Amino acid sequence: MGKFSRATTLIVRLLLAAVCVCIYLPAARAQSPADLTGRYQCVQIRARNKVQPCTAAPLILKHDGRFELRGWEGSYLVNGQWVELSDALQKARARIEPGHKIALRYYGKNGLVEIIYERRVAELGKTSLS
Repeated sequence: MGKFSRATTLIVRLLLAAVCVCIYLPAARAQSPADLTGRYQCVQIRARNKVQPCTAAPLILKHDGRFELRGWEGSYLVNGQWVELSDALQKARARIEPGHKIALRYYGKNGLVEIIYERRVAELGKTSLS
């Protein structure tokens, strides 16, 4: 009877551990997206299979869930690997890419256009006032 109670105790412990993992894992995933707030500079535009340097206005993602882009203001929501930008009339979806980049695709008068925005992250020790 001693072996049966040890096996039962082990099974109960494993079930409790599995329940804890199931409860806390989704909560950890919901918080796992990196903080995307900041100023993203346009680094390149792809249109008609050509890559060009970009001088467009920056994309600004604010801490309160709002954004600014060339006079367009609204709210944004991070959904997995996507940033969903929206206001009362329009919606757009941009892909989050490695290296602090956001790729915004849309159909313009020249077909599919992709704009790559990159957040400039200051490196410690490389900033100075002089």
